[in-house]
Amino acid sequence: MVEVQAAPSATASESMVLSHEVEQFLYREADLLDSWRLPEWLDLFAPTGHYLIPATDKPDGDPSRDLFLVQDDRFLLEQRINSLMKRSAHAEYPHSRTRRMISNVRVTGGSDELIGIAANFTVFRMRSGTVDTYVGHYEHVVERDEQHGFRFMVRRSVLDLDALRPHGKVSIIL
Repeated sequence: MVEVQAAPSATASESMVLSHEVEQFLYREADLLDSWRLPEWLDLFAPTGHYLIPATDKPDGDPSRDLFLVQDDRFLLEQRINSLMKRSAHAEYPHSRTRRMISNVRVTGGSDELIGIAANFTVFRMRSGTVDTYVGHYEHVVERDEQHGFRFMVRRSVLDLDALRPHGKVSIIL
């Protein structure tokens, strides 16, 4: 679990505004991913941001010592995006159609600089007549950014699946 220190107590209206901003950020992000606007989506990451997907058998894993399905820093994430956007990415060309459902969005802590976000997700991936369903929850840390509202410092997608059967892989951004 990614932890951010609790913020000093905010007023109810400040909390509601922040919650709304966070929800809108996640909904915009989902739209970018579902529309395959991956270069724009990459702009939502801070230069030191990380994209993480722990292994299904160790959802609370630590990336410094455990095996992860995806453990990308900003450089590796940019390489992943460049690859997914090319015709030579056979696993995703033509691109899968995806539809994301984001729910139970919560601000889990934060300060003026960093904000913790938790949310549930379901991602439906349609390709070659098959529908794969990925279910899990997010544990994000974002920083405020004037251009985007927020930028990911840590974007962690934790799958609630026992295994990656029947799809066997994660070739899309969760």
